Amino acid sequence: MAGKVVVITGASGGVGRAVARAFARRGDRVALIARGQSGLDSAAADVRAAGGQPLVVAADVADHNAVEATAERVERELGPIDVWVNDAFVGVFAPVTEIEPAEFRRVTEVSYLGYVHGTKAALKRMLPRDRGVIVQVGSALAYRGIPLQSAYCGAKHAIQGFHESLRCELLHAKSGVRVTMVQLPATNTPQFGWVLSRLPRRAQPVPPIYQPEVAARAIMHAADHPRRRERWVGMSTVATLLGDKLIPGLLDHYLARSGYASQQTSAPRDPQQPANLWKPADDRSGTDQGAHGDFDDTAHAHSAQLWMAEHPGVVAGAALAIGLGIAGVVRGR
Repeated sequence: MAGKVVVITGASGGVGRAVARAFARRGDRVALIARGQSGLDSAAADVRAAGGQPLVVAADVADHNAVEATAERVERELGPIDVWVNDAFVGVFAPVTEIEPAEFRRVTEVSYLGYVHGTKAALKRMLPRDRGVIVQVGSALAYRGIPLQSAYCGAKHAIQGFHESLRCELLHAKSGVRVTMVQLPATNTPQFGWVLSRLPRRAQPVPPIYQPEVAARAIMHAADHPRRRERWVGMSTVATLLGDKLIPGLLDHYLARSGYASQQTSAPRDPQQPANLWKPADDRSGTDQGAHGDFDDTAHAHSAQLWMAEHPGVVAGAALAIGLGIAGVVRGR
């Protein structure tokens, strides 16, 4: 799998930044797409240090023409695109009544239509070659909406429907192009320090929190094994999605009681906090945001559920061995 051409949107920070490093470590050529030049330059340095070859492209994924021009440049400078990872997003933390129509529109244009634009640019080049992989970076919130993130949840739900529709079309055409989706848990990324927030206290991911490297490993594994329609990352994601299927009404009441407090720390929100909804936060602050947020002390660096999902043969073998051992003990008695 080494030496492939990989495109990552939202690559300047958070999960996208961690994904770029993961692909670079195996020597891939990595195209980094985001709006903020500071974060892009630092991400490119990360890719070079890890052994990959970076290409930096400053572009807003809400602009279809910009995404199409980016794809053209990637193939011209790096070669045919093998993997396209859609990860760029923005959000707003506020009740529905406090989010302006223009803000809903902007979140939808970036966090949903940005995925559509990236997917179409990738398909335009992959379909004639009958090969390639598109990874949609999703969330448990693609199925389960939570309070205070209605714009983001709506966009993630839209991506889920778009993904399913596209996958059916590719299967109908018996295409060699694969599309898969990775549903992530709460992740320790800088977004909680740059998201547009109208909450009284500082925003945080809903615990349990995972490090972005956990997400990056799952995304890279999905790109290498794209036949599965989607992958769930973290036991919290599994519990949330199963709960939404089995007891959605009860989950509504639970989140009504817990969803406000669990998404805020005890510290008051900084009224001067930069917001990246309209402009990149790293360019405004002049500092690189990196992959990690402020929750390293509580974030998990590993996921046992993800390891088991990636090694089903080992898990099945262990379960069989345990079962045979128990059966032997029972027969002996």
